[in-house]
Amino acid sequence: MEKTYNPKNIEQSLYSFWEENGYFKPNNLGKSTFCMMMPPPNITGSLHMGHAFQQTIMDILIRYHRMQGKNTFWQVGTDHAGIATQILVERQIFLEEKKTKKDYSRDDFIKKIWLWKKKSSNIITKQMRRLGVSVDWDHEKFTLDPDISVAVREAFIIFYRNNLIYQKKRLVHWDSKLETVISDLEVEHRLIKGKKWFIRYPILENNSCIKNELIKYLVVATTRPETLLGDTAIAINPKDSRYNKYIGRSVICPLTNREIPVIGDKYADTEKGTGCVKITPAHDFNDYKVGLYHKLPMINIFTFDGRINSIFEIYNYKGEKSDEYSTFIPYQFQKLDIFSARIEIVKEIEKLGLLEKIEECNITIPYSDRSGVIIEPMLTNQWYLKTSELAKVALHAVKDKKIKFIPEQYESMYTSWMNNIEDWCISRQLWWGHRIPVWYDNKKNIYIGQNEKEIRQEYSISENTLLKQESDVLDTWFSSGLWTFSSLGWPKKTTFLKLFHPTDVLVSGFDIIFFWIARMIMLTMYFVKDIHNNPEVPFKNVYITGLIRDEYGKKMSKSKGNVIDPLDMIDGISLNELIKKRTNNLLQPNLSNKIIQRTIQQFPEGIKSTGTDALRFTFSALASSTRDIQWDMNRLKGYRNFCNKLWNASRFVLINTEHHNFSKFDVKDKMLLINKWILIEFNDTVKLYRESLDTYRFDIAANILYDFIWSVFCDWYLEFVKIVIKTGSSEEIHFTKNMLLHILELLLRLAHPIIPFITEIIWQRVKLVKNIQENTIMLQSFPKYNSELFDKKTLINMNWIKKIVTFLRNIRINMNISSKKLLPLFLYNTTSEQNKIIKENILLIKKISFLDSITILYQKYDKDLCIKEIIDGAEILIPILKLIDREVELKRLLKEEKKIQSNILKLKNKILNKDFLDYAPKNIVIQEKNKLLKLNEIHVKLSEQIKILADSS
Repeated sequence: MEKTYNPKNIEQSLYSFWEENGYFKPNNLGKSTFCMMMPPPNITGSLHMGHAFQQTIMDILIRYHRMQGKNTFWQVGTDHAGIATQILVERQIFLEEKKTKKDYSRDDFIKKIWLWKKKSSNIITKQMRRLGVSVDWDHEKFTLDPDISVAVREAFIIFYRNNLIYQKKRLVHWDSKLETVISDLEVEHRLIKGKKWFIRYPILENNSCIKNELIKYLVVATTRPETLLGDTAIAINPKDSRYNKYIGRSVICPLTNREIPVIGDKYADTEKGTGCVKITPAHDFNDYKVGLYHKLPMINIFTFDGRINSIFEIYNYKGEKSDEYSTFIPYQFQKLDIFSARIEIVKEIEKLGLLEKIEECNITIPYSDRSGVIIEPMLTNQWYLKTSELAKVALHAVKDKKIKFIPEQYESMYTSWMNNIEDWCISRQLWWGHRIPVWYDNKKNIYIGQNEKEIRQEYSISENTLLKQESDVLDTWFSSGLWTFSSLGWPKKTTFLKLFHPTDVLVSGFDIIFFWIARMIMLTMYFVKDIHNNPEVPFKNVYITGLIRDEYGKKMSKSKGNVIDPLDMIDGISLNELIKKRTNNLLQPNLSNKIIQRTIQQFPEGIKSTGTDALRFTFSALASSTRDIQWDMNRLKGYRNFCNKLWNASRFVLINTEHHNFSKFDVKDKMLLINKWILIEFNDTVKLYRESLDTYRFDIAANILYDFIWSVFCDWYLEFVKIVIKTGSSEEIHFTKNMLLHILELLLRLAHPIIPFITEIIWQRVKLVKNIQENTIMLQSFPKYNSELFDKKTLINMNWIKKIVTFLRNIRINMNISSKKLLPLFLYNTTSEQNKIIKENILLIKKISFLDSITILYQKYDKDLCIKEIIDGAEILIPILKLIDREVELKRLLKEEKKIQSNILKLKNKILNKDFLDYAPKNIVIQEKNKLLKLNEIHVKLSEQIKILADSS
């Protein structure tokens, strides 16, 4: 082994070795299976922290189950990402050719995207390889692959023919820049400073304005005055004594002179605004529901590109065209963009004396996270999937525990969403995606099929009849919803579908439980049936991860300048390159300076390379059951040191066993206490570690592994082994080297799922000494717990020795005694078993603690001359006053006490400072409080030592 651990020299070559030898592929077809589906990342993206985190968790699981001898399959693939890909290619075309999508035919534009995909889609898959994901690359899928497209069209056809898909004009989230409907997931709500306009609507009585009553107007407060062009009612709460007498009357809608009714509805809040609410069913989701209930007409006033229309498009509450369809909108507002129209409309209202006042206010505005424009609720014709019956089946799957959410808390979130589910808008007005398999003839008759040729044959349509395919494509989530079975070959009854469906576990984030996970459950259970024709679930377990945030708990985003590329931690990056990366292509260039300053403060020397294993270990250690996970660079550095510790420990083992003739042994053989102890400790570690992985507590598993390798194997066992190798008999040395290799090799297997690269490279050396013939650690059997190995007596005895050694080490540190000065040790009030343990291990204890002698006392002793500790009933004594200069030591300790007292006072003042508590980051406050606790503990021990020395004078 190389003297220094350098992950750059081993990781990529090891991954090629695994992939080229087919170790990731399914095998052992007769054995039990384990299958996972990787959530397909978008082809437009690159590996971010969320991807790296979840893919690490998935890889741990697949490697763990593969090592248990299961026939494992991990499906990998990428998503065509309809909107994101179209935006990216449109932007590229504009930059390179100064053209837009509309300068191309649909087919030519799609060809452009496929060319881009061919060049760029392997970026993220290369990054996955760097992370060590052991997926079956030969079975990689893309959601627009021909076989996936067949599955998507088949699903649509079956749904449609079973009357579960319909077309209707309804209100949707509309992106006026992309000119398409978008899903709730793609809407970002921002709180901004805005205005509220209070507008008067003249009250009518007997078709004329009221003259004699005190109230001549109903005043409405709105943040969107331009939408009054589409008003169809004013709503008043029936319990509102101020205005309920006007329910049933009519008012005049300003500027349009449209007579609209005053209706009674609880939607109007008596405590909010004026108590009167304008109802615009075609441009507000709440108003749309009110409009449906009261059977109000719906008036669309916007064009698809976000301007004021030329005519009022009027529909009844069912979405059917009204006779008033061609009524013209006032000429001065036509073709204006929405904000320009707002200005002009407010001016006109003011001229008419109908603007009562304007107030500043905070308002929540929906933005498209794709294009950045404000989302407008728009009345459009879309395709919908009926979900109520599908949702009932999907709910029962979770209720009956056919699917388990981990942690369980997310089951209630899933249930809540599914109980309130609405029909799913599955169409998008894009060119890139799965085009809806619907064709129309000249009479608008609808034909459904896989392709035009099939439709003509099925319906006996001649070539003379023109058929035109639906221009809309399906929502990307529709094809993703079929992922668990379409990627396995459905609708064909393939071997993979038979073997691996239902899959075992899905790893995903809580933010897409509804948008993806719930839809997968609904779609899978409708299309896939078992041998008894019962619905199959897509997966048996859903493990929900938290979201990775920065060290202050903030969401990572490019605009905040706090994004960390996982590969930059693996490979390292200079400060200049990091700044360049964080400030490149900013949507808001004015944030550049702030991002630069933050980056310099956070990473003054850039980011040092840690290698993949340290990053994976950090992800595992942070994978708690919390909703938000704060990233911690210090932990990453710590786990890089941990990998280094394992490397150095393994190197020590290999150096000391280079010419060793390893031989198998029986655990019942007589052996040294330390060897029996390490065997039991490792066995217990296996039990706890496997329990943690089996229950998806990756954080606990990581901590168990860390504690055993660092604290048990390296800090204790190897130190004892060094003494045995130097001073033991040939038989003791041979057996200890056997145990050393045995534990290290098992330990590497245990750690492999979390840190695959370092364990493989070390194992390749260890296998030569142990005469193992297999080629890779990843196909070795995973360590099993052996209940017969447990021996409480051995653990008690060894822990007693460790406590004594720890006590002696602390004395040396606290009393500033060099390890060159050998100490005498006395024991009093010991049991016969303790005496036996001391005699059998006297040399080990003496050497590891730098002792001159160990004496068991059977008579009373002079307590005042000793430092004493009672450990498991036995008194451990060191006649310390005979070994040091009392005056010098007392002076040193008093000086140290004064220094610690000063630090305690400073920390107390800091923690009691209100400004510090209010403004300092939470983690810093906790850190300072922990420092104070530690200093207080040190001070107590120091005071005890001072008392001993002072009392002895």
